[in-house]
Amino acid sequence: MARKKPTAKSARATKERKKPAAAAPAAAVAVPAAPAPAKAPNRPSVKGVNISPDSRLKLYAQARYLPKAFKDDARLAIPFTTYFQDPFVAKMDPKKAFDEQVLVAWEPGLADGPTSSRFAVVDYNGDTGTLEPPAVWDFQGEAFLGTDGKPVDKLSAGSPQFHQVSVWALLQCALDFFEDASALGRRIPWAFEGNRLIVVPHAGYGENAYYDRASKSLQFYYFDGDEGTVYTCLSADIVHHEFGHAVLDGIRPLFNETISLQTAAFHESIGDITAILLTLKNKKLRQQLAAASGGKFDKATTLSSLAEEFGNAVDGRPYLRTALNKDKMSDVANETGPHRLSGVLTGAMFKVLIEIGEIYKRTEDPSGEPREAASNKEVFWQAADRMQRTAIQPLDLLPPADVTFRDYALAVCRSQELSDPLDPERYRDMLIDVFLGREILTPEDVETLKAPHYLYDRLRLTVPHSIDDISRSRASAYRFLDDNREDLLIPAKRDFFVADLYDVKKRFRQNLPLPRQIVLQYVWREEILLEGTRFGRYEGRTTTMICGGTLVFNENGNVLSWMTKPGSEAYGGKWHSAGAKAEAWKAAVADGQARRRAILDQIAAQIASGRVGAVLGSPRGLMAPMMPPMTVEEDGDVVRFQLSPHLHLSEDKHLADEAETGERQWQISC
Repeated sequence: MARKKPTAKSARATKERKKPAAAAPAAAVAVPAAPAPAKAPNRPSVKGVNISPDSRLKLYAQARYLPKAFKDDARLAIPFTTYFQDPFVAKMDPKKAFDEQVLVAWEPGLADGPTSSRFAVVDYNGDTGTLEPPAVWDFQGEAFLGTDGKPVDKLSAGSPQFHQVSVWALLQCALDFFEDASALGRRIPWAFEGNRLIVVPHAGYGENAYYDRASKSLQFYYFDGDEGTVYTCLSADIVHHEFGHAVLDGIRPLFNETISLQTAAFHESIGDITAILLTLKNKKLRQQLAAASGGKFDKATTLSSLAEEFGNAVDGRPYLRTALNKDKMSDVANETGPHRLSGVLTGAMFKVLIEIGEIYKRTEDPSGEPREAASNKEVFWQAADRMQRTAIQPLDLLPPADVTFRDYALAVCRSQELSDPLDPERYRDMLIDVFLGREILTPEDVETLKAPHYLYDRLRLTVPHSIDDISRSRASAYRFLDDNREDLLIPAKRDFFVADLYDVKKRFRQNLPLPRQIVLQYVWREEILLEGTRFGRYEGRTTTMICGGTLVFNENGNVLSWMTKPGSEAYGGKWHSAGAKAEAWKAAVADGQARRRAILDQIAAQIASGRVGAVLGSPRGLMAPMMPPMTVEEDGDVVRFQLSPHLHLSEDKHLADEAETGERQWQISC
């Protein structure tokens, strides 16, 4: 990317920060440890609930079971201030300026930074080598303070401490969104060792923001726009997009180890979908959008447009990307970058959101009255509520590696079927039609999905195990899988490992609980020889294809979902049965061989387009603007292709532009 140099005016505004030589070395910065929990003062809340510090701690331990209104009254949720979307939107529409009621769950260990149990803000600037003073947590006043000793609020919006608190508060709410029972219904792990994700609000000068597993961080940059300095950490859309990367990497870390363009695009789409859904979950902004759009999602451009300030400053567009598109898979068949490709899935899910609103309006309420006269605010709330479940809950059904748009579409349809088998409003048919229209599903897929079938079944196993035994530990799960290799399409002579084992408790409409789900992921690797000159300097080397599956059981041991990524090898052991099982193996091997061919073609295509390179860095950290979209790790004759450590926001530069500028094809650009 050709980056703009700071003007004299912006240089003064940013304390003479220089153009970077490297990204902020977040991993090298000491993360402030939370002090021992301090008791909060015995203070009545605004609405009159008066509790002792000890009682507050006890309530905190049970907070997930308490009504939201009570948590607010008991100060178990504390309000902070952020921009509704970003400073550009605030300037264009003052009604969408500051949100002063961003409620963050109180924790007894809150500390300077801000630092909480899952996030640590470290405001280190990789350009200047400076560390901004952190926002200071005031236990007595229960607020973060700036360097002037005053609470951080909209009056201090230009200070680094406001930026620190703002990005932290947005991330805390985003984490709650994903962990909610209407989403994943469990605690979200990170894809690295440790429990805190480092957040760097002013990582350096540049038109970018990204999630980086290697440094355990979210990095946000700043740059000069026509209206002044643009700080990506102040854009709610950008913060939420990058956090979507971190969440997906945490729950499916092997998605990162891929050469697949669709897997990279899926990462980008989940980032965009996260930004859209979290905009909808903001009550005040949702109500404003509902009123301004007349209750029509396709008219709510603020909702469908991602990163308005960023897009306006960089390209003179009113957004960076839009979810309001009609892209189909055939339209992007020749794309070599993930961002344009991701628009197909993002557009499909935005179409689903539109259709959810329309279905709600034309169906009857429980009393039998039509909802045609439902208020715009009610329609938007109902759609936001259902869309959280529709888009996020299926993530637990996805295979452990090499995910495709089709995998996600099938998971979305299956999740809907499990949650609402009768489906009186025909939401599942709507989902199938949307995915078919975008060419994500095929007519053959639709025929299979709509054919009569049982809701779920039992596995026909050689050695039955109880679900209690399977879910007890990874060792127990491994024994179950190993005893039933033939039944579960695992080659007899391949070693494999349990990639993850967890259980979830989710909810569906009217806050009704769904049965407990036990999710088991297992994985093995097959070696692939890179034969031929099309692999360039990697010719003759060996890489791997990740194989495996995700099994989801209910508490009775019934199989709710089984998504596999089969290998190309036959079973290779003693057959205990034939018939349908032999046919299943034949189909799995054919699928695995097709996967192997596709992976080789994708590697060759990425190498030919110049999109594969080594991780570049310096003593000061990874060099963000010089990172290729695909990286390679070499260990003797074995090479592993991966997504770039920087899952970045910016668009990939088109080949025609690169020819004109002479820049690397994989340089980051908007």
